[in-house]
Amino acid sequence: MYCATAQQPTGSSPPTAGQPPAQSPGGTVGPTLTEEQRQRLFDRLAELLDEEGRRIGDFTAGGAGFRVADTDFGTFNFSIWTYARYLNQESLDETYTDSFGRTKTLDLRNDLQLNKVNLYFKGWIYDPKFSYMLFAWTQNAQMGDGAQVVIGGGLDYSFRTALNIGAGVTQNPGTRSLRGTFPYWHRVDTRLIADEYHRPSYTTGLYVYGNLRENQSLQYKVVLGNNLSQLGVNAVQLDGDFNTLSASLNWSPQGEFGPRSGWGDFEYHDELVTNFGLGVTRSTEDRQSQPGEESIENSQIRLSDGTRLFDDGAFGTVGRVNRALYRMASLDASAKMRGWDFSGGYYARWVDDFETEGFVPVDKLHDWGYQVQISKMILPEKLQAYLGYSKIMGEYGDPRDHVLGINWFPFKQRLLRMNTELMYLKNSPVGYPSVPMLVGGNGTVFMTSLEMVF
Repeated sequence: MYCATAQQPTGSSPPTAGQPPAQSPGGTVGPTLTEEQRQRLFDRLAELLDEEGRRIGDFTAGGAGFRVADTDFGTFNFSIWTYARYLNQESLDETYTDSFGRTKTLDLRNDLQLNKVNLYFKGWIYDPKFSYMLFAWTQNAQMGDGAQVVIGGGLDYSFRTALNIGAGVTQNPGTRSLRGTFPYWHRVDTRLIADEYHRPSYTTGLYVYGNLRENQSLQYKVVLGNNLSQLGVNAVQLDGDFNTLSASLNWSPQGEFGPRSGWGDFEYHDELVTNFGLGVTRSTEDRQSQPGEESIENSQIRLSDGTRLFDDGAFGTVGRVNRALYRMASLDASAKMRGWDFSGGYYARWVDDFETEGFVPVDKLHDWGYQVQISKMILPEKLQAYLGYSKIMGEYGDPRDHVLGINWFPFKQRLLRMNTELMYLKNSPVGYPSVPMLVGGNGTVFMTSLEMVF
């Protein structure tokens, strides 16, 4: 903790009790302090300054960041998440043909980007039970797009451990990657395509969350929001029904599964620990409530060949879908022990209740898929290797991806790492600038990233 009045130049030392009172420029002696007041002041300065006179601010690893202010009226923490990424997609096929015979040319990339910079401001104000978290979220690979910069956050009130309520921008917790596990992933800011394809995304709404069994960590979250993905969508585009509902349960029977129940056994558990999760989401979506293709966290409803559901002529006819009901469910299970992590997930999605214009040859869609990830800490706290595989069983193709990667932690800190990865795509149905996949991608992609979180 520190305050402005305690700032001293580097190399100075705290005053001692034998020093005379400070004088003003005119030579007038300031108010005289009692010996007890002096001692309290000097004790306070000693708390705020180290022996070299430098400012001290509490730092908490894991994303809490630096404590900038700590007063009787509130606290203020500042933290950053960012990464630089080199991406090479030039080994992908230059064109792809969808299930309706339409051929498209891919814009293959070979570039280096400071891909994202997120600034977080968080703490409590007036009452420790009333907390805030505000963020500025940039997507530098989409410079010039409407959703390149997003400002958001949430205001929460905690009644008790089992009951917290809030309002603001939040995840629809339909899959494990949207249950607060980020950034504790094997990969840097990238999901396997089965997760990316089926999942919801971020919305603005009301949410309730808590831990129902602290000794076994049974956590829940329920969100009532505007739509599946509001980033890149303005309020006028929303349908006004406020009918997106998403809920999750996350259970760690041993009471602990690593930070945020994320992937990888960086902590090197000596005994077996397990984690199980469930997510469900329901939302009525229309053409206006869907974000543009280039929006951050694009979560559009697509066919399994990558065609967007609400595109004109999506099914090869002159008709189009104007409105549809989206429902999805996910199950996941994970185990960690002695540097090993074994994780799997299952996804199912139903899209029906179409409102159409013109002729559309189908009235419902059903897709399902799964993913598997395995990792091992080769050198404790230093080097990790991982494998990933996922597949989608869809009505318009069965895309899949394979991933091989390593993480190097140069300072033995989980949230500062160098990641290198080789990925193979087969008919990817998802992709946008912030992720390494391209819609229709066939072939290999190479990337390496330097990620930092504090």
